[in-house]
Amino acid sequence: MEVLTEVGSLVLRVYLLRSLWTALYSQNAMPLNLPLHSMITYATVSLLMSLILEVDGTRLIREKLREGTIATDLMKPISVPLYFFSDGIGQTMLHAVLVIPSLLFALLLVRIDVPPVATVAVFAVSFLLGYCVNFFLNFLMNSIAFWTLETFAVQLVVRWVSDLLSGQIIPLTFFPGVVGRLVFALPFAAIYSTPLLIYVGVIPRAQWLTYLAVQGIWLVLFGAMSMLVWRAASRRVVVQGG
Repeated sequence: MEVLTEVGSLVLRVYLLRSLWTALYSQNAMPLNLPLHSMITYATVSLLMSLILEVDGTRLIREKLREGTIATDLMKPISVPLYFFSDGIGQTMLHAVLVIPSLLFALLLVRIDVPPVATVAVFAVSFLLGYCVNFFLNFLMNSIAFWTLETFAVQLVVRWVSDLLSGQIIPLTFFPGVVGRLVFALPFAAIYSTPLLIYVGVIPRAQWLTYLAVQGIWLVLFGAMSMLVWRAASRRVVVQGG
């Protein structure tokens, strides 16, 4: 029932997004270089991506700190961050299965553009980079629990900002001038905006490597920050309960 409910709610959201953007385009509220059918494709693919990107395996950090089991995990001959990443991959694969029936039902409601094979391949690479950037962002936020024991408020604020500035809800091409260049420079754009704009063709083939390189830079930066924060956090474990 949970799976059926989730698929049904996603199909309903696809229908609502189609109706919303159709109404907005009728009032000439359209982002740069995106005709209506491309915008509907953008919104639908973004919704399907969210099924995977919203899975947060690093929440285990907060839960294990509350239970006190993080202490025993740190004593095991394993890489604990890799354990969290692997657990997230398992949850992600489950949610990825939901994309298939959701996509089939969505195709009954909207027409999704399918780009050339090369574009789909680059989109997949960009999506993978965005997934890893998103993982390290969540990892950093949940690692704060080593000092605060609670990260919900921080995650809520960052999630609201990310939803707006990552391109998940609206394309970043909506933002004009200096503001537009600023939001494209933020790490949130590497999660949703870059893969989606590659998929719908707003980012031309000649600029693919540039945008992928920017994603790679954010990935390396967040990865290095996560390593430093984890080393500092693992040296001060506070066991609460358990």
